[in-house]
Amino acid sequence: MLSAMQITSISPGFSLNVFHNKLIKSSSHTFPYKPNSNLPSFLSNPTLLPPKKLLCKPLFGKHIREDYLVKKLSAEEIHDLVRGERNVPLIIDFYATWCGPCILMAQELEMLAVEYEKNALIVKVDTDNEYEFARDMQVRGLPTLYFISPDPNKDAIRTEGLIPIQMMRDILDNQM
Repeated sequence: MLSAMQITSISPGFSLNVFHNKLIKSSSHTFPYKPNSNLPSFLSNPTLLPPKKLLCKPLFGKHIREDYLVKKLSAEEIHDLVRGERNVPLIIDFYATWCGPCILMAQELEMLAVEYEKNALIVKVDTDNEYEFARDMQVRGLPTLYFISPDPNKDAIRTEGLIPIQMMRDILDNQM
C-alpha cells in the first residue's frame, strides 16, 4: 500500500489512472472504487477534457482609473477637504476593491459626479489602505457614504450599503 509520503510526493500533473493502478497493485486488498468503463473516454480520463473557453476577458487592476471623476484620496487629504472652505457638499465613499456592491455604487457615483459636476464633490477612500481612518469614521459595512454639508451647522448624513442614485439626489437636493 502507498504510504502518505508516497501519495504527497505525486506531482499535480500525475495522471489519476496511473495513481489508481499503482494503488491497486500495491495494496493487498481490493480497492472499493472501480472506474466505470461505460463512461465516454473524455470523462473517464480527466486529461482528455476539452480546454475551457472564457466568455469574457478577465478583469485586471483595481476598478479605479485615473480618468474617473470620483477620485481616490488618502485620510490626510480627506481631513484637509473637511476642514477647508467649501461651497459644495462633500460625499465620501468608503469602499473596498473586493466588494461587489461597492463596484456597483462606484458606477452610480460616477453618474452622479457627471450630473452634479459643479454642485458636489465626490471622493472615495479605500478601506483596505486606510483601515484606521475607516475605523475612526465607524465604517462597519461597505459601501458607506458620508454626505457632508458645506454648512458647518448641519450634521453629516451617513448611509451604509448600496443605495439608489435617486436617494443620493434627494439627499443632495433637499438636505445639503
